[in-house]
Amino acid sequence: MLEGKKALIVIAHDVFRDEEYAEPREVLERAGVEVVVASSGLSEAKGRFGLTVHPDILVKDAEVSDYDAVVFVGGGGSREYFNDPSALGLARDADDEGKVLAAICIAPHILANADVLKGKKATTYESEIGALKEKGAIYTDKDVQVDGKLITARGPEAARDFGEEVVNALQRM
Repeated sequence: MLEGKKALIVIAHDVFRDEEYAEPREVLERAGVEVVVASSGLSEAKGRFGLTVHPDILVKDAEVSDYDAVVFVGGGGSREYFNDPSALGLARDADDEGKVLAAICIAPHILANADVLKGKKATTYESEIGALKEKGAIYTDKDVQVDGKLITARGPEAARDFGEEVVNALQRM
């Protein structure tokens, strides 16, 4: 189906949200997308509920041109990327290069700080609504919001639908 497509999933090194990583990854891989995981460290990353992941690459070493989609996973630990130059650069480059750009839970705050949400419809976990609006996003009260190649989602309950929308966007490329 989507063989030859690659997605970069960015997770916090500590306290990423397990299902916001696992469910979209499963959906992407089932569609034939190759998944590469980036984090701020290469040692075992730990999810909030105990899931462990061995990242493939450091966020600072990831090149957007190698991927068709960049996906930021939420969970409290993703705050480490709110002002991280490498993560913000990934988001900006993905937007500039017309890649699928996605973020779930509190991670849309990363996209807001990268200034890629101005004038775009987006959703997020309730704690981050103000941050998105301050950066010019058009907040919608949806579980998953698609605006072109930009996909945002509210939280773990939307993780599977979020993954499916990333696949849909990749199919339209």
